[in-house]
Amino acid sequence: MNIVILSSLSWSLINFRGALIARMVDEGHDVVACAPDEEPEVVAKLAAMGVRFRRTPMARAGTNPLHDIRTLAHYVRLMRAERPDVVVAYTQKPIIYGGMAARLVGARYFAIMSGLGYVFSEEAAERRWLRTIVSRLYRAGVARARCIFVFNSDDHRVMLESGIVSPGQRVMQVAGSGVDVRHFSRRPLPDGPFTFLMMGRLMRDKGVGEYVEAARITRRRRKDVRFLLLTRPETENPTGYTAADLQSWRDAGLIEFLPETRDVRPFLASAHVFVLPSFYREGLPRTILEALATGRPVITTDMPGCRDPINEGVNGLLVPPRDAAALAAAMEKLIADPALVAAMAGAARQTAAEVYDVDKVNAVLLEAMQLHGPTVASVTAATPRPTLLVPESL
Repeated sequence: MNIVILSSLSWSLINFRGALIARMVDEGHDVVACAPDEEPEVVAKLAAMGVRFRRTPMARAGTNPLHDIRTLAHYVRLMRAERPDVVVAYTQKPIIYGGMAARLVGARYFAIMSGLGYVFSEEAAERRWLRTIVSRLYRAGVARARCIFVFNSDDHRVMLESGIVSPGQRVMQVAGSGVDVRHFSRRPLPDGPFTFLMMGRLMRDKGVGEYVEAARITRRRRKDVRFLLLTRPETENPTGYTAADLQSWRDAGLIEFLPETRDVRPFLASAHVFVLPSFYREGLPRTILEALATGRPVITTDMPGCRDPINEGVNGLLVPPRDAAALAAAMEKLIADPALVAAMAGAARQTAAEVYDVDKVNAVLLEAMQLHGPTVASVTAATPRPTLLVPESL
């Protein structure tokens, strides 16, 4: 079959969907991967896999409707030229306008909803007009989708309430994007001072402020504890922090700043515990899965997506969102109990290997899309079973 993959960032084609695309090629499909930016490194890696790359212009964060109409027109031209049998899209604009274009050319369409994002978060609660517009656009984009994949059941509920999907649409919950448990191998806990690591976008709704405040609280009693923050300043996002904010935290001795990198494994290996105090509308954060695979306990919030991989007290701890004091207390609990941290480290790796192994997740996706992957029944018993949230018969 001819398959077109639509994304909003070229690097994500390798970082988040590389294993899925490779599996499609192994199954004998002709795959074209699309993104608005064209990174030579990404294009070269895709070519080595036997995948063609097509640039699809898009204003990723823009709200100008004329720009979005151009995106839709470009998708239609792309699909008329490529004549795909199957279109797979992920992230907001590719899902919306890719779905519309796929309907016009009659291709089978699948949407991977990796999270609802800022518009459906508490931070945007007062911008109901924006949520209404985005909901209607989503509804138009996924109206003819053969299946919509979600990473947590909370997103499906919100999609129903917002009118994005109808009660009769086929929606399936899968175990996120998965994680390559060979690439992210288990690493021993480090020697030296107890170290926490947070990595992610420098945004308020990612819980960066709570992480910094928890560091302030903890360092009053534990001067030798380290707090690492791997990120980059956000200049366009409405909830972003700036380089000046980062510098003020460094000057106060609260955090150690690590610049953004494409290989986070050394930094995960240098930490005892991974922290993500997000109250963003996450799907299922990939950073949590990478930490679990490395064998790192996770402290995160009791929020949709974040809580799904965490077995409280076994492979991590859950704290209320926006609660720096509770976060600091969870940190203190693990600092004071090295044996618990070691036990959680083993459980974390087990969770990643048994439930979130990318090969198992991709087998489920290929089967659901009827792309000749192994049947669900033929996959090992440890494979994460998809949850069909709305039966096909409805």
